[in-house]
Amino acid sequence: MGKTSIALAVGRALRAAGRDPVAISADALQVYRGIETLTGARDALDQDDLEHRLVAVLPVSESCSAGRFAQLAHAEIDAALAAGRTPVVVGGTGLYLRAALTELQLRPPAPPEVRERLETELVRDGPEALHARLRDVAPWAAAGIAPRDRSRLVRTLELHEIGELRPPEGPSALWTDETRHPTRLVGLVRDRDEIRARIDVRIDAMLAAGAADEVRAADAAGASPTARKAHGFEPLLEGDEDRMRRDTRRYVKRQLTWMRKLPGVEVVDLTGDPDPDAVAARIVAPLLPA
Repeated sequence: MGKTSIALAVGRALRAAGRDPVAISADALQVYRGIETLTGARDALDQDDLEHRLVAVLPVSESCSAGRFAQLAHAEIDAALAAGRTPVVVGGTGLYLRAALTELQLRPPAPPEVRERLETELVRDGPEALHARLRDVAPWAAAGIAPRDRSRLVRTLELHEIGELRPPEGPSALWTDETRHPTRLVGLVRDRDEIRARIDVRIDAMLAAGAADEVRAADAAGASPTARKAHGFEPLLEGDEDRMRRDTRRYVKRQLTWMRKLPGVEVVDLTGDPDPDAVAARIVAPLLPA
């Protein structure tokens, strides 16, 4: 039982209460067609019980920034609300979840040659070397980034090079009441050993379903740099399944650490696989009339 199972149960609970739910993915990689097995988008697409939006909507060759995703997500959420529906935003990508729910003040992109050079240095020297460089020039920024968080390291060094990296002047407003619409924020967690076991089972299922072939086809189709950030993409191209497992565990650990720090988040523990409908009832109850 994971995010999709809980989302489906939340959909059932909302329909039982007379609501019309629609799930909106806030996953940075599930937007791509062609890597649905690798990103877990297939789980959403195969469900008839709950309509899912922003899943497999872009060609794998296109790039998708947080700014572009924000426009897509805002349009879906606003359209759902205008139609009297209840959006259920489901995701595991922190920046894209923020982009969906808030008005991000995004800084300008760096020139392509800056991104290309930093990406090359990342591959050549490793993320730890970039983290050390960031620590030298902006220790306050490095303190908030894991040494192996490749995407954030490259983006933060980009901002430094173009003069857009500045210390925060106050607390972040991304997770206050200043979301675009009234929002109930729920985070799902479980025991670390269970997480590890579930990751292994999930990766085994992906491999059995042809994830490696899917990645090779996406590579041949000219997968964009952002699509290639899907966990397992590069390792599977190299035939390194063990690295895929290690990278996935590290990513999940970072996500859990990030999520627990969100002001106002209600943490729901799924350890032991409690009944999804009971979990959903707890999530939905505050949204319904007394």
